[in-house]
Amino acid sequence: MITNLPTELLRTFVAIADSGNFSLAAEQVNRTQSAVSMQIKRLEELIDKSLFIRDSRNLKLTADGLVLLGYARRILKLNEEAVSMLKRPELSGWVSIGLPDDYVTRFLPEILAGFSRNCPRIQVEVTCEPSHQLIKRIQRLELDLAITTSPTADVENTLLLQSDPMVWVTSEQHLQHEEKPLPLALFPDECYSRRWAIKALEKADIDYRIAYTSATLMGLKAAVSAGLAVAAISRSIIPPGIRELSVEEGFPLLPSASFLLHRNPEAEHTIVDSLAEHICDAFSARGD
Repeated sequence: MITNLPTELLRTFVAIADSGNFSLAAEQVNRTQSAVSMQIKRLEELIDKSLFIRDSRNLKLTADGLVLLGYARRILKLNEEAVSMLKRPELSGWVSIGLPDDYVTRFLPEILAGFSRNCPRIQVEVTCEPSHQLIKRIQRLELDLAITTSPTADVENTLLLQSDPMVWVTSEQHLQHEEKPLPLALFPDECYSRRWAIKALEKADIDYRIAYTSATLMGLKAAVSAGLAVAAISRSIIPPGIRELSVEEGFPLLPSASFLLHRNPEAEHTIVDSLAEHICDAFSARGD
């Protein structure tokens, strides 16, 4: 038989544990002291354990009481979150977000799935373009939000979501990283990762040749997977079949890129707030 622990009993139990006194706890939960005593007795009967050590001067939790206290706090917190979530006004409408296609498959499914569960009536319009184009769209007020990559975190009116090291990658099945001069697959001229890669190689006095240029990660991946070139990409988006090259293999360290969240300064409404908060929570939960 399943034993249910009513939240009203747990709330009284936590009040007593925090105040150290039945009388103070009774005032907090708006009950009489005798009613509070009966609630604790009922709770002890449900779990068949003593929760307090009582003497004339002190009121202390038993070992079982300490264990229950942790669970009680979590149960009450979840109860409050559930009630708050279900009672809040249901949002509906549209919100637009842009991000580079390199990061769509890596981050967007998780973000949109969680956001859809919380706000099922909000439609999300997604735009995939390079970071520099997304920044222009935000400036033209064409998007509500944009996630971009940047060589620096110090960008006005943005929020840093995550720092991600740039790394050298090669095929797991080929040895193109041993060729001289080193064949490179790079993003276009305007991309900072291209500048970082070339500068690092020149500083390390490593001969190279630019074998392929692509505006998308898929293009770089194709060249690397086929064994035709190495590339410099963010560690978080290394796809299957490609591995990171190490300093021990002769490849210089590269700087870290920043993932930034941009917001349309005129998009001041609850729907945009909700998605922005969800994006921040998703990156915070990842912790990578």
